[in-house]
This record gives sequence, structure tokens and C-alpha cells, in this order.
Amino acid sequence: MLAVTRPLVTRLELVVETDAHEGPVYAADEHALYFTTTRRGRVSIMRLDLATRSVSVVRADANNANGMVLDREGRLVVCEQGSFTEPARISRLDRATGAVEVLLADGLSSPNDVVVAADGTIWFTDPSYAVLQGFRPRSVAGDRVWRLDPRSGEAAIVATSLDKPNGLAFSPDESVLYVGDSGAVHGPGDYDPERPRRVVAFDVAGERLVNERVFADEIPGFPDGLKVDAAGRVYVSSAGGVLVFASDGAPVGEIELPGTVNFTFGGRDGGVLYVTRDDSVWAAHLLAKGA
Repeated sequence: MLAVTRPLVTRLELVVETDAHEGPVYAADEHALYFTTTRRGRVSIMRLDLATRSVSVVRADANNANGMVLDREGRLVVCEQGSFTEPARISRLDRATGAVEVLLADGLSSPNDVVVAADGTIWFTDPSYAVLQGFRPRSVAGDRVWRLDPRSGEAAIVATSLDKPNGLAFSPDESVLYVGDSGAVHGPGDYDPERPRRVVAFDVAGERLVNERVFADEIPGFPDGLKVDAAGRVYVSSAGGVLVFASDGAPVGEIELPGTVNFTFGGRDGGVLYVTRDDSVWAAHLLAKGA
């Protein structure tokens, strides 16, 4: 069932069996992994101590949180998808105190994934999955990519052309933004391979995105997680695991791990890809380092 394409991966190991799902984030100062999962009918933010392999609850009710990332000050920026009683939000969680600050809560559908640029600006995807899957009001809809400046509070929509914008990642020099389009799936039991299941690339022109083009198409299943390594290779989750592409879109290899949901780079030297599945967390030790 499990295999790797060499020479990308030297070793693949099970870290822990636990309910895991989205938003994995590696915190180097703690040697810990944060992720979101559904517990007792609520989405919670969890913490995995990688030294002891123990799992603890950080935020028991995280408002249907999905993707997360660390900002330049080490705080967790969280995509909260919202519900019928709580609005969708971009929030920021202080890992030391647990305090939560709302950064943006206006005009959002169901924020999905997020990255932070070197200048501190927050870029995130906002597909309409919450509406389609029935846990947000029907009046709330949109399939967009946003840019948020947390210092000024100014937010702007920077892309509207994708069916269901999902995972996203900058190239190492932040001149390109890669965005997964997972329009093939709209909800449980609603999958159509004729709808988009691709990764698109945009050039970053200051506060705008320009020159949209298809980077990789017909991803098996659909693209969810998306990351870039220091050499510019792009890692994309798929039905069979994690696909790897060169910066020009040429296929490089695959980490075969069926059930992969999302992943992040981490480890003491940045050379481990931590992969979340619904029932476990895995570590792929790579001959590469995260960007």
C-alpha cells in the first residue's frame, strides 16, 4: 500500500495514530505539529508533541477551522469556515496564551487555506464549500483568493477565476503563487472529474495576481494540500498521496500514501514532510527542505 519514489524520499514512517485532517503546521521552537480535526462533532485545533508523540487539545471549538500557518511572529493564523451561528473568519491564535484575535470577518464564505508572505501580508483561499456542504447560509457564496494586510486591516479579492480555490503556496522567492482548484468535488457524493482538478500559477505583481496559467492538470482525485520546497518543487496532494512537480510543471515523482489530506514541511533540518490522514500522521524524510 505504501511506497515512495526515490530519490525524493529516504524513509516513510507512521508518527502517530490519531484523528487528523487539515491545516498541519510545524512549530520549530516546540518541535510540535498543529492540525485541525473533528472531535465530538466540533472541529478542534490539536497539538502533537513530536518528541513524546503525545496529542493535546489547543482549542476545543475552533469554528470549523481548516488551513493554518504561522505568521512572522510565530502566531497561528487560522482559516475559520464558520457556521450558521458564527461568521467565517481569519483569526490569529497566540500559542503561548491561547488568546484568539479576529483579523477579518466580513464578506467571507469559508476560508480554506492560508500563507503569509515575507512582508507579513496574509493570502488565503475562500471557496464556497461551507454553503455547498450545508453549514453556512445560502446567501453566503464566493470562490475567491484574498490578500489581507493585518497591520492596516485592508483586505482585497485578488482572484475570482477558480471553481474551488483550495491549497496555495508561494514559490521560494514569492514571485509566483500556486493555487489548487479542487472544483471536481463540491461535497460528499458530489464528484465530477470533468470539473477542475488542477493547480494554477499566478505571477505576483505587488498586491495583485497576474498572468494566470495552468501549472498541473488532471490531478488524480483533486488537489488539496500544496507546498513548495527550497528548490522550487511543488508538492500536491492527490488520491494516491503526494505528487511532486518541478518548477516548470514537469512531474518529478510521487509519495504514495493513499488517504493523504494535507501536509507541511518541518523537522529539525526542515527535511521532513509531515502528512495528515483522517486516522494518522506520517513523516516522509526527504532529500529536500521546505522553502
